[in-house]
Amino acid sequence: MPQLDTSTWFITILSMFLTLFILFQLKISKHHYPENPTIKPAKSPGQYTPWENKWTKIYSPLSLPPQ
Repeated sequence: MPQLDTSTWFITILSMFLTLFILFQLKISKHHYPENPTIKPAKSPGQYTPWENKWTKIYSPLSLPPQ
């Protein structure tokens, strides 16, 4: 049975990693990221609802007295 020649494996794997690294660097360098992101102000709702300025109570059926 012939022996497997592994003498070139190291250089093959090393060149594969180098090629992948270069390809990913080129792919990443093509992206354009915003330089100064700005914060957009939050918009307040235009419609007024009467419960915005006062507390409301929500009664759980278990907390009510028995009838």
